[in-house]
Amino acid sequence: MKLEDEAGYQHPPSPSKKQPKQKKQRKNTRHAPEPYSHDDILSREVSALLGQEYADAAKAQDLDYAPPFDLTQHLDLTVSAISPSTGESLSLATSNNRKWVIVTPLSLPGERIRVRIYRHSRLHSHADLLEVIQPNPEWRDMSLVQCKYFGTCAGCQYQMLPYEKQLDLKRQTVVEAYKHYSSIPPDLVPSIRPTIGSPLQYGYRTKLTPHFQRPPFAFQKAQKRGDAPVIDGKPDWLNIGFHKVGTRHILDIEECPIATPVINKALGPVRDNIIANIAKFKNGATLLLRDSLRPDASAEINKSVGNGAAEDDEHVCITDQKGSVRERVGDKLFQYTAGTFFQNNNSALIPLTDYVRNAIFPPADAKCVVTGQDKPTHLVDAYCGSGLFSIMLAPHFARVAGIELSAESIRAAQRNAELNALNAQKVSFMAGDAANIFDTVQDFPRDRTALVIDPPRKGTDERFIDQMLAFGAGTVVYVSCNVHTQARDVGMILKKSAEKPGQAGVVDRKYVLESLSGLDLFPQTAHVEAIAVLRLV
Repeated sequence: MKLEDEAGYQHPPSPSKKQPKQKKQRKNTRHAPEPYSHDDILSREVSALLGQEYADAAKAQDLDYAPPFDLTQHLDLTVSAISPSTGESLSLATSNNRKWVIVTPLSLPGERIRVRIYRHSRLHSHADLLEVIQPNPEWRDMSLVQCKYFGTCAGCQYQMLPYEKQLDLKRQTVVEAYKHYSSIPPDLVPSIRPTIGSPLQYGYRTKLTPHFQRPPFAFQKAQKRGDAPVIDGKPDWLNIGFHKVGTRHILDIEECPIATPVINKALGPVRDNIIANIAKFKNGATLLLRDSLRPDASAEINKSVGNGAAEDDEHVCITDQKGSVRERVGDKLFQYTAGTFFQNNNSALIPLTDYVRNAIFPPADAKCVVTGQDKPTHLVDAYCGSGLFSIMLAPHFARVAGIELSAESIRAAQRNAELNALNAQKVSFMAGDAANIFDTVQDFPRDRTALVIDPPRKGTDERFIDQMLAFGAGTVVYVSCNVHTQARDVGMILKKSAEKPGQAGVVDRKYVLESLSGLDLFPQTAHVEAIAVLRLV
């Protein structure tokens, strides 16, 4: 309560009473989106469609947050483009001589669509897709859709597209990322290679994380009073699944066609357990289902399932975050804790690791910026995690060193090396300090050392890049689940490398970007893994 009179004078509080803490007033300011976030990428795509000059003029006139359309307004639009980064469509709309972009899911370039606006943002509004009035027959093929929830569930964006078209869009994501986020002169960016496809386009996902929300407050209050109704079966308010398109609401989902058969088989019992015990939950939760080889499955049996397509009776679903998961990749076996990171498409791990190997040891007929260079004999696997690249590539190197900041990941990698009977003198894993991450491999010959970088979505940082440049590995392969932060980092590597002062009597050398490619770890979605190859010349 304010201590004010009718004239607006605020009286000082009584000195005999403790002064209450004043709440900080929220500033009515609009913050720029987090760099390299979904909103930041979309913002750049919106400005590009409007034209940067128009976007700048709208900002100067304080019109960039003044939409010419109302919430819930229906519009008929022609889709101008698809955002390869998000899978959403961008439509240019006009009203009273003002241009505005409408962002809509599940629609394709050239299509005539009917939408309903539900949220405004800077220079654009988000809208629900109500109807595809005139489809794009060259792109849209609804007979390809294999999920009854497609169009409502936010998990997939591309099920109506032929797979080759999906791969083309993912290549375009890499193109746009390096165009807008790398600051690399266009003539120094090689032509982006075709996206490497996933052997499985459905039934590939080895990890699923459905959510459910807490019981309604009214039910919880009734529980405290002791007069809550008896729950018989699944109550209408309980949904176990994934977010609905364009909302934070959860859609009830009983199966997911992109998940492996073992996960889908286990999803029913997991849901039944939540339904039976929902009255005991005070909060919502995220569930975990992870496809694993049976702990008692023999190594000899599993060697025959190099592509991960083992028989169902050789697989189990792990639902405990602290449980142990086993996966076969080629002729190697990996074990890790269920709640930790491991790639979620086993079928694509051989194409991924083969591509990295061939990038380090290019075939004789491959286009390579360096010829006649001695083959690498040593491998440094930074951000090594559970040791995927270290262990898969170990047969091709005299020595391999995996480096990680996480002690838990290092222990998992060491266990995996033992599981695959790798010589500890040849393959080692060490916890590196962020400030001196390459100190443990100072004895490696730089020209004959390959460096693999596979950081989290936020990418690496300037401190790591400075250490990487000081180390000077002859070949660098940067694998990323976020091509936009990868583009930023590769741009920084090239810039700093070109500016690095040379040593007296030593020929100046710098990194060049030799190749760029996407790899599809998540078919039916807009996500793409990106692989950049750099050479020191």
